[in-house]
Amino acid sequence: MHPAIQEYNNKQVPTDKEICDQLANTINTELPEAESKIWHAHPVWFLDGNPVAGYSKLKDSVRLLFWSGQTFEEAKLQPEGKFKAAEFRYTSPEQIEIADLKRWLQKAREIQWDYKNIVKRKGQLERLK
Repeated sequence: MHPAIQEYNNKQVPTDKEICDQLANTINTELPEAESKIWHAHPVWFLDGNPVAGYSKLKDSVRLLFWSGQTFEEAKLQPEGKFKAAEFRYTSPEQIEIADLKRWLQKAREIQWDYKNIVKRKGQLERLK
């Protein structure tokens, strides 16, 4: 695990740390080619410079975010923001369903919108895959 991400996880209360560690380990396993780092103060994984998955500690939960998640057609993922992102919020480690997470990560690899160039395109997203 990227040292900065482990440091982020270690700063969480025990239940949230367990959620974060499980998410990070699964993402690292399922997207071994992804670059991971702290981006805008949160752990994020990138494929070819494009953000695809990440998580952040909110007041009452840990939010798992997929930048292109609205295109995944997954009922459990809720729309987030005005672009194509979708999220799932965890309040306990027992809520993590590994089969769902693996499927979402596979879709994160296969279905991507070009967030890397969104500023250059003045807020317009184009589908990459």
